[in-house]
Amino acid sequence: MIGSGPGGYVAAVHAAELGQKVTVIEENKDLGGVCLRVGCIPSKALIQVGHDYQTALQSAEEGINSNDTQLDWDKVQHFRAGVVQHMTKGVAYLFKKNKVDVIHGTAFLKDAHSLRVMNGDHAQTYTFKHLILATGSHPIEIGGFKFGGRILDSTGLLELKEKPKELVLIGGGYIGCELAGAYANFGTHVTILEGTDAILRNYEKDIVKIAQKKMKQHGIDVVTSAMAKSADDHGDGVTVTYTVDGADKQIEADAVCVAVGRRPNTKNIGLEQAGIETDDHGLIKVNAQGETNVAGIYAIGDIVPGAALAHKASYEGKVAAEAIAGQSSTVDYRAMPAVCYLDPEIATTGLTAQEAKDQGLDVKSAKFPFSANGRAVAMRATDGFVRLVFTTDTQQVVGAQIIGADASDMISELSLAIESGNTVEDIALTIHPHPSLSEAIMDAADVGIGYPTNI
Repeated sequence: MIGSGPGGYVAAVHAAELGQKVTVIEENKDLGGVCLRVGCIPSKALIQVGHDYQTALQSAEEGINSNDTQLDWDKVQHFRAGVVQHMTKGVAYLFKKNKVDVIHGTAFLKDAHSLRVMNGDHAQTYTFKHLILATGSHPIEIGGFKFGGRILDSTGLLELKEKPKELVLIGGGYIGCELAGAYANFGTHVTILEGTDAILRNYEKDIVKIAQKKMKQHGIDVVTSAMAKSADDHGDGVTVTYTVDGADKQIEADAVCVAVGRRPNTKNIGLEQAGIETDDHGLIKVNAQGETNVAGIYAIGDIVPGAALAHKASYEGKVAAEAIAGQSSTVDYRAMPAVCYLDPEIATTGLTAQEAKDQGLDVKSAKFPFSANGRAVAMRATDGFVRLVFTTDTQQVVGAQIIGADASDMISELSLAIESGNTVEDIALTIHPHPSLSEAIMDAADVGIGYPTNI
């Protein structure tokens, strides 16, 4: 196994559970990959603290005196680091429990059955019967924005020693928008520069409209069709130059973060020596079990086609481990949930209505707003809705979208419904607790079957 991220470590543990002798090669001193160390986990820690800070500031509306609420940035960063340390130690514990060996160093394939590991001046060659590649991805660096100093990638932004007063984010995808929301909650003025005509382009327009409205309320400025040209780090600040409507403009900030996407870590790891095929984007071609064109070598996660999601990597890792153990497991992405941790959260699974129609399905949609949900009203979280997408003839649920509080947790019920072939009537007949946000799912199903009781 090369890589100990959410794909690699899950594959390693599951392979060990299935009776395999497993060794993981990891180039970093800490286990867990990008997600645990510098991505998903630390970013969510900052997002949570920012949310808690805003809740404390706004609690006067509930009769709680919050006049003494203050932000201690050192403690915020200490908390973030503590969360990361806890999770990476958890991976180490799982490896020890399952007798998974770890070799620290950088791995290079020599051929289809051996690899070399470099660690400083030391090098060692190892042979393998089966190999899972889980090398992950890295942030894209664009021209005029060489990383260093006050010009940051997402990792650098998470680890800032001081909270910036002014922050510029290049890129209005889910990573840029999540980080913008986190820092805005801490009181930073954030400007997002997006090169296309809209942010969050992977989501439907009614979802983006709500998200952008909330971002504006939090003081985030969004500039679309803005082409970033350069950043001048002058020590005590950074000047960002961009072009919009044919004119050059500049912004002064304490830091600028480039969040325009990530590239797979498939270069310079010896794929050519092993004869492993990649596509035009540098992604490794695999079959339904994650096996490459070279027998016995598998690839998972960000380095194979599909969404770059930690849970997708973990799922693929389990399938690959089972394939190596001789099982007939294959991947099935029928209901792949995805979450954008904004305020409010966005979560999707399965197909949108347009995607379903593009596949030749005759579908309908049913939507229920959180403004009609008692729990959401009590939480002061009425922005957003639940939408179900289902076939017209059988009423089978094929997709769902949620924008609202706790959408990241609620989407699992709908992923299970899709995987199980449930209909909107099945969901409508499932008793949901009252008052709860999840009732909005049942209410959306009621709308779908023609009995919109609560709206």
